[in-house]
Amino acid sequence: MMFSVTEMQTFELFSVPHVSVLLMFVAISFWLVIFRHFLKRYQSVLKWTLFWMLVLNEVSGHVWLVATGTWEVGDLPLQLCSISTFIALFLFLKPKPKPFYLLFFIGFLPPILSMVTPEMAYQFPHFRFLKYFLHHAAIAWSVLYFIVYEGYRVPRKAVWTGFLMVNLLALPIFFLNILLETNFFYLANPTESKTILSFFGTGIIYYINLEIAALVVFFMTYVPMGMLLKRERVKG
Repeated sequence: MMFSVTEMQTFELFSVPHVSVLLMFVAISFWLVIFRHFLKRYQSVLKWTLFWMLVLNEVSGHVWLVATGTWEVGDLPLQLCSISTFIALFLFLKPKPKPFYLLFFIGFLPPILSMVTPEMAYQFPHFRFLKYFLHHAAIAWSVLYFIVYEGYRVPRKAVWTGFLMVNLLALPIFFLNILLETNFFYLANPTESKTILSFFGTGIIYYINLEIAALVVFFMTYVPMGMLLKRERVKG
């Protein structure tokens, strides 16, 4: 039943299972930060656990779609969560600071917001429910890992370079959506489920609100990083 296409389509926003997974995500996130000195000795375990969580979630999602005969071109891994996954996997294998700038902005707060208002039809313990929340949580935890355990930092100017990079990515995606009749990056229209994007309007207003929301998210994401850098400068 948990792998069925038609069963368990009873997801309710802020239901007990939904709130429970959100609380679990917050608890584990604080655990990774608060107990960082103790967990440092297990850094390699954390690294490869997150790596394989991302791989298995990305692959298993497509395996389920193919196995159930529901895979379509719109399921190509071109959404922000998949792009975040690929950047994180690359960084786990080949540490580089510059790619992390983009991951920091698209791989931390956006996945968290997606968990708060998910595009989800299936209820716990359906495979899609578990895969969705575990995948988005693993992306955000990977960003935390790189900051807390690998010492990655992001300069303030990266807010604008990250914003520019997202727009450069969105440009070919926009035309690809027209060509394939898809909705990657949600550039064609808002999500089918009731999410934050549902309140962004239509037409040109929708795109203006997308840009404004992206900037707001980027600046909000940078606030704790800016505070961390300031604290480190004070400590020398």
